[in-house]
Amino acid sequence: MSVLKKFLGQTAVYGISTVLSRLFNFILTPIFTKAYSKMVYGIFTKMYAYASLVNAVLAFGMESTYFRYLNKHEDKKQEVYNNSFLCIAFISLLFLISGLVFSDSIVYYLSASPKQFADYKHYVQYFIWILVVDAICVIPFAKLRSEDKAFKYSTIKFLNIGCFVGFNLLFIYVVPAMITRDWPLGDWMATWYREKWIGYVFISNLIASLATLLMLVPEFLKLQLKFDKPLFVKMFSYSWPILVANLSFIVNENLDKIVLSELLPKEIADGQVGIYGAVCKIAIFMSIFITAFRLGAEPFFFSHAKNANAKKTYAVILHYFVIALALLFVALIANIEILKYFISRDNEHIAEYWVGLPAVPYLLFGYVCLGIYMNLSIWYRLSDQTRFGLYISVAGALITIVLNFILIPKYSYMGSAWVSMLAYFVMMVISYILGQKYYPIPYDLKRIIGYLIVSVIMVVLSFWVFDRNIFIGNALLLIFAAGVFYFEKDQLKLILGKK
Repeated sequence: MSVLKKFLGQTAVYGISTVLSRLFNFILTPIFTKAYSKMVYGIFTKMYAYASLVNAVLAFGMESTYFRYLNKHEDKKQEVYNNSFLCIAFISLLFLISGLVFSDSIVYYLSASPKQFADYKHYVQYFIWILVVDAICVIPFAKLRSEDKAFKYSTIKFLNIGCFVGFNLLFIYVVPAMITRDWPLGDWMATWYREKWIGYVFISNLIASLATLLMLVPEFLKLQLKFDKPLFVKMFSYSWPILVANLSFIVNENLDKIVLSELLPKEIADGQVGIYGAVCKIAIFMSIFITAFRLGAEPFFFSHAKNANAKKTYAVILHYFVIALALLFVALIANIEILKYFISRDNEHIAEYWVGLPAVPYLLFGYVCLGIYMNLSIWYRLSDQTRFGLYISVAGALITIVLNFILIPKYSYMGSAWVSMLAYFVMMVISYILGQKYYPIPYDLKRIIGYLIVSVIMVVLSFWVFDRNIFIGNALLLIFAAGVFYFEKDQLKLILGKK
């Protein structure tokens, strides 16, 4: 069990830094919703939804490919690093040129009216550079993870978020104060500063991305501009299905926000997207945990694959990962009456955002299914059958696309939340069935399903039956946690106590 202890320690480093970084980012939600109207916040949500789609294309599935081929070709680590980076760099260069050349066409598509054209032109240009800079940092970051440099990786990510938060606070609070109080440079700032302009959020992001690029310079200096064509052919055949799978995942994650703005009446579309985007922030806590797990698990799974007891280890990891997800699911719903204050603007505008809270349980359970699916997906990555990841993700994307177009016109963002949950649930189930056929892992399915069912019952009781009563919700959480400890105490002692 020492292997599991090492895995837990590594994941804990990623977890602590990810939690701290995301919490810094999370405090921006009430600041943004106070500084910008829900219509403007809808623009923020929409722009980042589109950006996530492009981000997946630029990364080209090379992060997972990098880890896999480090494990397969331990004698060619430098070549794997070179190939992975050069592939993304080439795609990013093509995107940069195309984006700048066709920026006006992109702006016409995104802007709702000619009055918004000038602003959207700035937004598009900022995002083009943000996406390119972020893309070429993907493989250097993966290199840090593969070398077990979790602390360095986490420090750079933390500083990135700190820079983003800091510049947002500067533009929202400091600059206006310097202008109104006639501080030094206040007159100069008044010549260019625009109050309540969402573009400053994107400028802050670009500055943070550039700062990250500078911090990764030592990793860039380790690159060699040598291209191993035979190796790349193999890497390409592995990565392109992951690219399509990642795109399908991004569709599942963000299409609802895009479709909301297109299918709803123009006069309410941005407002509904703003409400949905704001309440989605509560689900960020689940996303944080899943991200922290993935950062530690992905390189571990690949490096551990050759061990004789690898499958048993993977089964144990999923078992306790599901327990953690289930407990977090219940905990977030039990305390939603506290968490909701992080998405409100002020007493005058509370109802604008809190009206979307009923979508949160569905979003959270969707993330539970997503987290399990990401854990299960190791079977097709380790068996070099990434095409199955493509098939599963496309199935999820089709569910998302078809049902969003059916449900959004009638149920608005609630339809989006239902569809998101269903898509991830179906992907999870399909992945388990196929995985047990092609790369069987001895999961304790009965106990895993039992914990998931109990967590759903607790959430239904807490949110709907007892009307989000915080005391009853946390009492249910304690009962659930006590039950988990009772059934798992012997195994936990074995894992944590054995040297």
